[in-house]
Amino acid sequence: MATTAISPATNTMRPSVLGICFKETKYEFLKCLRLPMYSVSTIVFPVMFYVLFGLIMGHQAIGGIGTTTYLIAAYGTFGVMGASLFGTAATLASERGFGWLEVKKATPMPPFAYFLAKVVMSMIFSATDVVLLMILGTVFGGVHLPALVSAKLLLTLVAGSLPFCAMGLAIGYFAGPTSAPAFINVFYLPMSFCSGLWIPFMFLPQFIQKIAVLLPPFHLSQLALGLVGGGNGGSARSHWEALIGFAMICLGIAWAGHQRDQRANG
Repeated sequence: MATTAISPATNTMRPSVLGICFKETKYEFLKCLRLPMYSVSTIVFPVMFYVLFGLIMGHQAIGGIGTTTYLIAAYGTFGVMGASLFGTAATLASERGFGWLEVKKATPMPPFAYFLAKVVMSMIFSATDVVLLMILGTVFGGVHLPALVSAKLLLTLVAGSLPFCAMGLAIGYFAGPTSAPAFINVFYLPMSFCSGLWIPFMFLPQFIQKIAVLLPPFHLSQLALGLVGGGNGGSARSHWEALIGFAMICLGIAWAGHQRDQRANG
């Protein structure tokens, strides 16, 4: 009796690289959105500080512009830093510690999609922080920024999140899953203070002002302040060069950490 062989389907569809990156970013975003310690804290703290020191207590000018305008740039930088550092460093350290990276390696996903997802997710939360500050300033703080200036400010701060994402990757490769948040704050909080994000730069002691010019948050905040009529001088090019140089150093450190893990895991 003749038998009919049924061959398996040979036309298997392989997902595109773009599709893989989109899905990885989507699920990374949903994961962080469902973590209140990340999603709530990275948005609430900049907004809370802005409401307290900008809308409630801010009735004077700083650096020739209104407090509510000045603090959009300052706390926008602060929010971008937090979203980027915690979005990359804390999650990477946790997933390294619990072996999730090893599971990812066994999948057909390109390695860069994993890191791209974290960066894009951090940029989304960074943009959310800045937009909320702009809305609060416009509705309750009497801030009147032209649409073009608002767009430039948003793009500048979101683009400025990339060096802090690079810093987060560097920290994530050398911090443990439980120590990562404390490790991040060792850099995050002092850099924020010394860069003039909590106390305006011109009111800081002279020795701290000298430290500030070496810190990336200072350069990003000066770029933002320059767009709204503040800032302490310096060309935009010099600030961008400082941020790019900082990002390159952090990426080099992250690469060294990645290579160390590769050797350790055989």
